[in-house]
Amino acid sequence: MGEIKLLDCTLRDGGYVNDWKFGHNNMVSIFERLVDANVDYIEIGFLDERRPFDINRSIMPDTDCVQKIFGNLDRKNSLIVGMIDYGTCSLAHIKPCEESYLDAIRVIFKKHLRNEAMSFCAELKKLGYKVFAQLVSVTSYTDDEMMDLIRLANEVKPYAVSMVDTYGLMHQNNLKHYFDLLDQYLLPEIGLGYHAHNNFQMGYANCITMMSQVTDRLLLVDGTIYGMGKSAGNAPIELIAMYMNSNLGKNYDISQFLEAIDANITSFYTPATWGYNMFFYLAASNDCHPTYVSDLMKKKTLSVKQINELLGRLQGDKKLLYDKKYMEQLYLEYQENDIDDTLDVQALKELFGSRKLLLLGTGDSVTEQEELLKNFINENNPIVISMNYIPDNISPDMIFLSNSKKYVQIASKLSRHQGEYKIIATSNVTKTSGAFDYTVRYKDVLDTEENAIPDVAFAVLLKTMEKVGVKEVYLAGIDGFNETHNGIYLDDEERCDYGIKHTDELNEYVNQMMQRMNKTIKMNLLTKSIYTL
Repeated sequence: MGEIKLLDCTLRDGGYVNDWKFGHNNMVSIFERLVDANVDYIEIGFLDERRPFDINRSIMPDTDCVQKIFGNLDRKNSLIVGMIDYGTCSLAHIKPCEESYLDAIRVIFKKHLRNEAMSFCAELKKLGYKVFAQLVSVTSYTDDEMMDLIRLANEVKPYAVSMVDTYGLMHQNNLKHYFDLLDQYLLPEIGLGYHAHNNFQMGYANCITMMSQVTDRLLLVDGTIYGMGKSAGNAPIELIAMYMNSNLGKNYDISQFLEAIDANITSFYTPATWGYNMFFYLAASNDCHPTYVSDLMKKKTLSVKQINELLGRLQGDKKLLYDKKYMEQLYLEYQENDIDDTLDVQALKELFGSRKLLLLGTGDSVTEQEELLKNFINENNPIVISMNYIPDNISPDMIFLSNSKKYVQIASKLSRHQGEYKIIATSNVTKTSGAFDYTVRYKDVLDTEENAIPDVAFAVLLKTMEKVGVKEVYLAGIDGFNETHNGIYLDDEERCDYGIKHTDELNEYVNQMMQRMNKTIKMNLLTKSIYTL
């Protein structure tokens, strides 16, 4: 049996949803999560000379621009792939493979262009790339046309030929028909791929059929995170990977896909809906009632990875017979065993010692009163900790992370300045690779007072300082909420979730929280603020 490998094309095919404007930080985060999920091939976007370079988009005019966006990222064992829609990017825009970040290029073409496109593939091979021939709308090929394509492919000898079900029309019978033709007549060294679309909701089922075929050649199966793609979307890669882990002995890290769905992909889902729903994926993959998923998501205290782990603890008939009390008990037990942060808490106590601590929010006063802050830093040599962001004008010693989406927003900057900042993270934030410098248990640093607002970053940071024994802090950039600035306390998505709470309510909560916590941690406001102590 030949080897079966997984290819992700989220940054390329998913781009039809958002005109490839994922945002640079999102692209970096998605790429790093795919690498750490052990995906074999990662397609990073289109090469299209008609489009100007935009660091926030995964559609690029030439191979040099691929380097500008992804060149500093560690690919580990993944092969990096770009795609050309034949006729949109000439050879003049493609550097030799040895001078490029790309390992491979996929060329997609309609059947009437197969002669010219296969000649183009041959030229790309001469440049050193692994070349994939992507057959647009494979279901439109007659048997004679397919045999002619096979003849051309055997002359060029691409790395792989892929069946592209452009309009999602395939069922198992015609998939097997085209597979049998290609498998019988293609040279054995040419791989065979399948790219599903989900118009008939057959993408996942067809991928299983593809992987079930008996052949000695290399097989490749495409997917996108959360099935992201135009219309009904693509075959969801998290489903394919789950199947391959269970049935083919693979070891893809499913949690990385789920974290990418939550942190990187769902923001594009609401304005341009496609495919299925993550709630139902989590429920189906754990054979449980979907209300369990809904209940856990609403708590806003668990990452998707943690929710998935908790659902895995459901037992017997309770899986499908919803029992709220049963889930609450499992939730409490899980929270109690979340992480052991003893060593990290002790390390922070020793690190802080008798040093002064300066906590930076994102308020305008950090810039407006920059000179005052720099004088304070020069005179007092404090440990500077910024909350969920990296300031432009003042370099922090540490960054406090309590929100996964805020982490995504600064991922590329952290990657460029690796090791420059120490990071304290709460346990609900999952690092794209490796571990944070210090992690504190999230449930211990939530404000549990009556009428507290969930996940207010400033409150979480103060509770963290309290947990590690800090007695005094200096504050800057804690300006307060207003109609145009959300401050550093609540991210935009949560602000929508709690839309009935106006800025006055948020400010009132923060002011009361500060008054209350000022009894255990002395707070000194260095810059202007609407809050009083």
